[in-house]
Amino acid sequence: MNHPATDQAATPLRMLPMRLHHHAYTTDDHETTRHFYERILGLPLAAFEVERERRDNGWVDLGYAFYELGDGSTLAFFTFDDPKKQSVWKARAQSLFVHISLLVDGATQDEIEERLIKAGHEPFVLRHGFCTSLYVKDPNGLTLEFSVDHEDASAIAQEMAASMREWMQGGRKLNRHAGPRLVANRRV
Repeated sequence: MNHPATDQAATPLRMLPMRLHHHAYTTDDHETTRHFYERILGLPLAAFEVERERRDNGWVDLGYAFYELGDGSTLAFFTFDDPKKQSVWKARAQSLFVHISLLVDGATQDEIEERLIKAGHEPFVLRHGFCTSLYVKDPNGLTLEFSVDHEDASAIAQEMAASMREWMQGGRKLNRHAGPRLVANRRV
């Protein structure tokens, strides 16, 4: 898909989506997932539903659990009663670059890191410039990022956005705030 460099910015919707409603993923084991999200991370189970839905010219029974986030959105995990469908529809392993990032404050990020380490997980921290992020994989292979914005995140993001056109045209200068840095299990 080629777009000329002279493209003007798109006209945004009159009203942008209000917030994330839920992010869906699959799980083979609701109990292990619930232990991780409720007991380790401290995200409460908001709802669990079992439904029968028409999919692919047939009926499928599925169970899904929703774990609550601070703005009312949720992380949802699906399981299908049919082992064949579970196998086919199961989320596949992804690189670190396919993940979900959740905004937290510094104290919450510290608490999550402590909870994860205490439970035997090995999170790692990257400093991105506009935010500092704590990463961990959940029991389903979903990479979670818990991000704390830099105090000047808006200004840094604007500066980074201004360099996007140059990047897309082949310029590969690093932004002055760029250069993620791995920090081995310690706060930066």
